[in-house]
Amino acid sequence: MRDLMGIMKQAQAMQEKMASLQNELDLVEVKGASGGGAVTVTMTAKGLVKGVTLDPSLLIPDEREILEDLIVAAVNDARGKAEGVAAERMAELTKGLPIPPGMKLF
Repeated sequence: MRDLMGIMKQAQAMQEKMASLQNELDLVEVKGASGGGAVTVTMTAKGLVKGVTLDPSLLIPDEREILEDLIVAAVNDARGKAEGVAAERMAELTKGLPIPPGMKLF
């Protein structure tokens, strides 16, 4: 019975750490860029886009599609970085726990 109580305490501690991590990921910001930095996107590590910055040289009406593609590329770059930060923080949190590879906890 003692083992069960220990497991329950570990699970509760893990749950508290997960809640803390989720709150932390709301505050961590990453930047993605495309077009050599002509387009930058800032988002939280949880994927909420906070801002988009465009180089004024891109604001040419006839080249709208290029700008749209650059924005998509910058968002995807930022999203990849956000996922990397979240995975890194999760790995720190779950270090030493017997969690199967590839299992996502959030």
